[in-house]
Amino acid sequence: MSHVTIHPSILSADFAALGQALESIGTADAVHVDVMDQHFVPNLTLGLPVVSRLAEVSSLPLDVHLMIEDPDRWAPQYAEAGAASVTFHAEAAGAPIRLAREIRAAGAKAAMALKPTTPLDVALPVLDELDMLLIMSVEPGFGGQPFLESSLPKIRAAVEAIGSRGIVVQVDGGVSPETVERIAEAGASCFVAGSAVFGAKDPSAAVEKIRGLAARAAGCADRA
Repeated sequence: MSHVTIHPSILSADFAALGQALESIGTADAVHVDVMDQHFVPNLTLGLPVVSRLAEVSSLPLDVHLMIEDPDRWAPQYAEAGAASVTFHAEAAGAPIRLAREIRAAGAKAAMALKPTTPLDVALPVLDELDMLLIMSVEPGFGGQPFLESSLPKIRAAVEAIGSRGIVVQVDGGVSPETVERIAEAGASCFVAGSAVFGAKDPSAAVEKIRGLAARAAGCADRA
């Protein structure tokens, strides 16, 4: 059975109670932290001081997703602040290979994200510098959007392009018990779920449900 990981997105949590939100997802593998600057995307969320504090108090690794302009300047600082992984957007990075190396040098895993309309080809020259590739399955900026079925062929193509490199394919956007099996069958192994987790009465149980569905689907795909 393929190993799958679940990274709940605190974008869907209560921002006035982030500590409790972290405690409610103890079954997760990491917590996905969306940083938005109201320029690269229309929404504004939290930034470096909050991430730094979360890194101090969280028992889960921080998977920081930078939806910001000028990640070349800011991304290494999030690694230095304690993020376990830092994801920058291909559409915003000026020198993605150098940036990935700087993130790794600062002690975090390096990841690159692609918007739904950004072709996979953009990522191919950078793959050897990455630990993870994030395929956005909604337009970035707001939680709770429906999953874009058009992302499934892109996920399959990403898995094929990566081959044996060991790079994780992560999917973010519209991940839920209703969609995760199709995403896992396409080859993704890391799933960012927001409202499907924090909108549930028992977030930890929701994480386990999504993990079980994904693992079973991935296992079936492996045997196919």
